[in-house]
Amino acid sequence: MEWFINVFIVLPLIGFLVSLIIPKRKENLLSRISFTTVGIQLFAAVGFISFWVFNNAKVINVKEFSIFKAKDYDFYVDFYFDRITATYLLLGAILTFIITIYSRYYLHREEGYKRFFNVILFFYLGFNIVIFSGNLETMFIGWEILGISSFMLIAFYRDRYLPVKNAVKVFSIYRIGDVGVILAMWLSHHLWHENISFYKLGNYELVHEHLANHSMIGFVISIMIFISAAAKSAQFPFCSWLPRAMEGPTPSSAIFYGSLSVHIGVFLMMRTYHFWEHQISFRIFVGSIGLITSLTATFSARVQATVKSQIAYSSIAQIGLIFIEIALGLETIALVHVAGNAFLRTYQLLVSPSVVSYKIREQFYNYIPRRKTIEDSWPKRLEYSLYIMSLKEWNLDTFMYKNLWNPLKRFGSKLSFLTFKNVFVLFAVVFISGIILAYNPKLVNPTWKFYLPLIYGLLGLVMVIKAFTERASVRLSWSLIITNHLSIALAISFNEHFDFSHHIWYLSGVLVSGIVGYLCIQRLRKLEKWVSLDQFYGHIQEHPKIALVFLIACLGVAGFPITPTFIGEDLIFSHVHENQVLLAAFIALSLIINGLAAIRIYARIFLGPASKNKIGAAKRSA
Repeated sequence: MEWFINVFIVLPLIGFLVSLIIPKRKENLLSRISFTTVGIQLFAAVGFISFWVFNNAKVINVKEFSIFKAKDYDFYVDFYFDRITATYLLLGAILTFIITIYSRYYLHREEGYKRFFNVILFFYLGFNIVIFSGNLETMFIGWEILGISSFMLIAFYRDRYLPVKNAVKVFSIYRIGDVGVILAMWLSHHLWHENISFYKLGNYELVHEHLANHSMIGFVISIMIFISAAAKSAQFPFCSWLPRAMEGPTPSSAIFYGSLSVHIGVFLMMRTYHFWEHQISFRIFVGSIGLITSLTATFSARVQATVKSQIAYSSIAQIGLIFIEIALGLETIALVHVAGNAFLRTYQLLVSPSVVSYKIREQFYNYIPRRKTIEDSWPKRLEYSLYIMSLKEWNLDTFMYKNLWNPLKRFGSKLSFLTFKNVFVLFAVVFISGIILAYNPKLVNPTWKFYLPLIYGLLGLVMVIKAFTERASVRLSWSLIITNHLSIALAISFNEHFDFSHHIWYLSGVLVSGIVGYLCIQRLRKLEKWVSLDQFYGHIQEHPKIALVFLIACLGVAGFPITPTFIGEDLIFSHVHENQVLLAAFIALSLIINGLAAIRIYARIFLGPASKNKIGAAKRSA
């Protein structure tokens, strides 16, 4: 029975790979491959769950294989199946099957028809990896796939300004969630001295024994898990990204931000519940954030001018209530609530175009004055204040810019001395001296041994901040991303038990992807008169092949699970000591920003309105 779990991972993968080789003009075949793949998955899921229930519904845990193994470290693929997985499996199969059939006609003759079905199958692969994951390492593979799938579907109309801008914005929030998972994995290594599986988390004696002596580490791990879940499920203060994600096609909005992807944060909280269930302060915190999210999202939903935004905020409010249910330990009610909210929001989003047309007709031919609501009985000052704050979406977008992105931009603007030539000379000197010190420990003063990792970690962070804020030179920004990875590797080299093979795992994908990306930039510089980062150029229309290769290179340097760097990132963190909190912060910030900087370069160069389009195009849309 355990072996059959592999079918749920392999089947979407085969469907995705087959859809890649089908020509885009064969719409009928593309759609058939998609809903046939998901249909078989749905049929298999019903049969498997029925058989599982009749056999006493025992929890299934399968350790498949180890990808990399070292001292006190084992990156292994582990699959887990229980009633949470069963619920999400049925939910995902049913809704994805409906969406693929609906999209077959909705996107007929759309320019990105093939691209849409490719991404849907890719998303479904990532979704299945997440729900079947038996440890954080396996979950992170699917987690990353969901992130890049979201970016590609929000930017589906890639010749428009606003979809591309919002796609980058949503990806920035997802990167915060990604690093939350990485930090949770790092602290878990120190807490358990192994890559703990979700099956072991169900052992109360084991969890209690470790948390009794390391309560603070346990609380921080729980906070990191919550940050990842809140970012993925658009909980306070990350609420504002979900309405902006509705720039994609209606079917993608339905499956991603109405039903499946937006509930993955809920899945993470339920899957790790046994770890934090006895941390009362944390449960109060989760419930409080859920309550705040529900209240703010409810008020925001009532003042939205578009039906998609109304549905988005309504979904956020319901997910806030689900977080409260999880904090109270009401797992069954939470699962029922997830299923109900997912089906309802999918239905609402799919019929929203028709509802809008009906409402417009009613306004003309059957006008009904606004009915009085409970808010009309409140003091006018309170009513108007809530109305204005709801219109401003509680200034959450402004909060993120003011406290996170704008300080980075201001700091980066002060690094104007880091030109392409200066970076090359400076880093060559610093890097060579760092290698000499790292591999000749006798030359290092014991006092400085603690500070050298911090110095090189800070150097890498400065480099990548400059890469993120650079607006003139594409080559400089790309080179700074690569030097950031080299600085991180060098910073960890000063810690014990870090050998050369670990460098290979971490840097092999970065260097290969870096070289490929640099060659793409050089090729584009020869074909185009001017390429910079001061605007969106939309070069994907003239150079689609270069754009595809460069996107793969961006994913490689961002640590996406297509190169050994993905494992290398986790391996790097496993060598950061428990007392090196500042170093962990430098590396975590670097990983957030270097992924953003890489995707920003791709978006600026290849996406958006074509710069050579003779017909004027609006920079922004309503």
